Amino acid sequence: MYGFSKFYSKFYKYPLPLLLLSLWLVAVFLLSDRPAHSQHPVISNKDKYQSTLLAKRIMPSTLTENVRKTVLENGLTVLTKEVHTAPVVTVQVWYKVGSRNEEPGVNGIAHQLEHMMFKGTKNRPIQFGRLFSALGSDSNAFTSYDQTAYYGTVERNKLKALLVLEADRMRNSQIEPEQLASEKRVVISELQGYENSPEYRLNRAVMKAVFPNHAYGLPVGGTKADVEKFEVEQVEKYYRNFYSPDNAVLVIVGDFQTANALETIEEVFGKLPRQEAGGRRQEAEGRRQEAGVISPSLNTQYSTRAKRSATANSTQHGLNAPLPLTALSTPIVLREPGAGRLLQAVYPLPDANQPDVPALDVMDYILTEGRNSRLYQALLESGLASEVTASVTSLRESGWYEVLVTAGAKQDLKKIDSMLNSAIANVAEKGVTSEEVERAKTQLTADVILSNRDITSQAMRLGTDETTVGDYRYTDRYLAAVSLVKPTDVVAVINRYLTKEARTVGFFEPTQKRITEVADKPHSAQTTENFSPGAPVLPSEMMKYLPPVDLATDAIAQVLPQEFKLTNGLRILLLPDRSTPTVTLSGYIQAGTEFDPENKAGLAAFVADNLLNGTKSKDVLTIAKILGERGASLDFQTYREGVHIEGDSLADDLPILLEILADVVKNSSFPSKELELHRQQTLTDLQQELDEPSEVARRVFVQSIYPKKHPLHTFPTEESLQQIQRQDVIDFKAKHYRPDTTVLALVGDFDLDKVRSLIKNKFGDWEVSGKAPTLKYPPVAMPQKIISVNPVLPDKAQAVTYMGYTGINRYDPRFHAALVLNQILGGDTLSSRLGAEVRDRQGLSYGIYSSFQAGKNVGTFLIEMQTSPEDSSKAIASTRQMLQQIHQQGVTALEVETAKRTLISNYNVSLANPEELTDRILMNEVYGLDKVELHSFTDKIQKVTLDQVNQAARELLHADQIVVVTAGPSVLAGKSIR
Repeated sequence: MYGFSKFYSKFYKYPLPLLLLSLWLVAVFLLSDRPAHSQHPVISNKDKYQSTLLAKRIMPSTLTENVRKTVLENGLTVLTKEVHTAPVVTVQVWYKVGSRNEEPGVNGIAHQLEHMMFKGTKNRPIQFGRLFSALGSDSNAFTSYDQTAYYGTVERNKLKALLVLEADRMRNSQIEPEQLASEKRVVISELQGYENSPEYRLNRAVMKAVFPNHAYGLPVGGTKADVEKFEVEQVEKYYRNFYSPDNAVLVIVGDFQTANALETIEEVFGKLPRQEAGGRRQEAEGRRQEAGVISPSLNTQYSTRAKRSATANSTQHGLNAPLPLTALSTPIVLREPGAGRLLQAVYPLPDANQPDVPALDVMDYILTEGRNSRLYQALLESGLASEVTASVTSLRESGWYEVLVTAGAKQDLKKIDSMLNSAIANVAEKGVTSEEVERAKTQLTADVILSNRDITSQAMRLGTDETTVGDYRYTDRYLAAVSLVKPTDVVAVINRYLTKEARTVGFFEPTQKRITEVADKPHSAQTTENFSPGAPVLPSEMMKYLPPVDLATDAIAQVLPQEFKLTNGLRILLLPDRSTPTVTLSGYIQAGTEFDPENKAGLAAFVADNLLNGTKSKDVLTIAKILGERGASLDFQTYREGVHIEGDSLADDLPILLEILADVVKNSSFPSKELELHRQQTLTDLQQELDEPSEVARRVFVQSIYPKKHPLHTFPTEESLQQIQRQDVIDFKAKHYRPDTTVLALVGDFDLDKVRSLIKNKFGDWEVSGKAPTLKYPPVAMPQKIISVNPVLPDKAQAVTYMGYTGINRYDPRFHAALVLNQILGGDTLSSRLGAEVRDRQGLSYGIYSSFQAGKNVGTFLIEMQTSPEDSSKAIASTRQMLQQIHQQGVTALEVETAKRTLISNYNVSLANPEELTDRILMNEVYGLDKVELHSFTDKIQKVTLDQVNQAARELLHADQIVVVTAGPSVLAGKSIR
């Protein structure tokens, strides 16, 4: 879903962070609804390689080597990088405009314009999301502080078509009054979703105080008051001023020939006129001068000298100073409805080009990354806090360091603030060790490498660097500077920036206790809404606007994983991939929440979340240190049908990753202290979850479909979590963690024979006795009428609705037809029937999706949407009308063919991502499918017929036998939500 990068720096721990991408997997939710809440901190951790050697060994082949920069006569900057590991390519257009270019009164206009860019052009008056979907492009967009970006990843034969669409909307987009009015409602719905979060509201208040006279203090997405006032002329002015070749960067990464691609780019983009940037620059500078802000030049360029290690003396302090700001001496206090206490501290920092940035990032890792970090030890181990997150944001004109603390139960924020200050002051006074610095440098470097394995992420990195600091090579130079950071540099930046006087602090104090249990009496309701969905855009009409494309899909190399099985039943699948010097590990253990006892719901997640908290031979800090020194990650997520293992590392560190994994699944000891600490964190998080409309809606929805005693009905409560004892954890682990119910899949740079031998050595002595526990799901009948439930969460700005009923399992003969049907109905929020009607035409929802959650057991068919509270009833009625329409009338042959192409293309694109590929291999094995399913899946989709899809629609879509749950503010109380 396109939108804005709200907390821009939380996705990655290194500077110039990217929007977190999740390449969309075509099929069902592989492990069911969502993971049971994982309390164990994700430990992103590498060996004591010298970071310099690490960067030299790896970075040239993964980031900027083979990148070519070309500037067209009209000013368009083009970055191309050939990567021939898979027949896919990503196209991204980055505009140098974001919320930084705004002022009070038009806050959010860049974000609003981003939404309007999907509405069609003079040449193609059609929703562009439908065109991207028809191409099979995994496309999206986001707005941030310094830029707005549009990106799509497709099979390589569709490169030119994607370029044509991006060039068309660069200069020909139409902003019509009716469409703007509709999309403003969508944006307001989006903003209301963020307003539901106390964290967002606190952040907004603190940032406004930190940057009172700069646009960085304004929310990226804008405010409802400003969005409501946007006029067509205002949005058009922003479009004319900022959307032109000379203010854009085109990034292409993937399987193409550079010379041919540049010819195509010249043909497609070269004819677009430039818009001289002088007016833009003068306009932006004028606004800043009027506001009394002194800011660096917008043309700041990267300097090699500026990137040396941050050992600056006092003569350099002027270079490093952030925008002149006035910190508040007393905390900002928000007393509003909510679930828990929050503390946020923001420290102003210099812009991304300044030499202190590498040391600041190393400092951040030392303070907050993993169990050995300073703030974790000070705040979480003491029980004062249940969570601490932090991030360095380094932008074009300034930056900041943000620390967010979630208080533990009954803990005082002033006490937490005092401990936070003491911990930072202690580091400044006593310094940091060389071991800490080397570990942080290795973690940071490894994170950069591991997050740039797929082509979309690589292009994102290039686009971010080029638009923020004007140099696509920034990250390479940044990593070189990181390798030179010394302990004295870390202390220096703490003393320079993390002073108590410089920071601004906000407290969130909830004014009322939220509900601790979710319950509401279901009642039936029939819609009285007199609404008839508008006729969908005919696929034939859409196809005439699609650029020409070679519809023949490129053949994907039929490389299959090697499979072997240990005598104890452990199954392993291995697929060597030398494209990057990394390894991705995915695993599954049949120990999910379906096995939770009714009175001890949460036990399965309790076990998984505490596996890394100690073994017979290693305590929690030792495990964290071993992983941390190598920048490796290992995490366990609990779903209804199983526990998912996620891990990755550099190739040389795979033996260490496997050693830790084997140790924790075989020998975890569950120390009492760690279990109690985890319990308190879980209770705090549960309280916050029950303050979120999405979580409340999900719980009530599932429990309204599945009766008591059904494995899916049970959810953790405060009472059930308090009931869990250490012996329960030990017994559950002994019973359910078995090699014969475990599958491991590895994709990456390794030798088959060596890894085979390594796994036998580490896991071969994992003993098994007796038969594995099994569970049979009882059949659940469809609801006989409309069941409507409306749990009230007071003072929330946005409502969340779940609609659905029991569905199918992975083995259902209608499975592939159901995927095609779902793609047409609600598989994409822009191109689907539901998206086109409820979101695009009526503007009732920021996002609306449907899915068949099909696992080994019968899953759930569901539709999820977010709406303004006053729009919920109409959106639900519209959705039911659409279900009824497709159930009775079916879909068209052209819709089926378009959906099939989209599914196949998206699937092929997903296989180019190592994480997606590894998960696909894993779950095929878990479901007992032949390993050739990896490549035969697309053939099965291709063979789906119109008759099969329409039969599935008649059998699987039911508008009058459906559970509808809407969680939101009290305005919904007493209403029949339909």
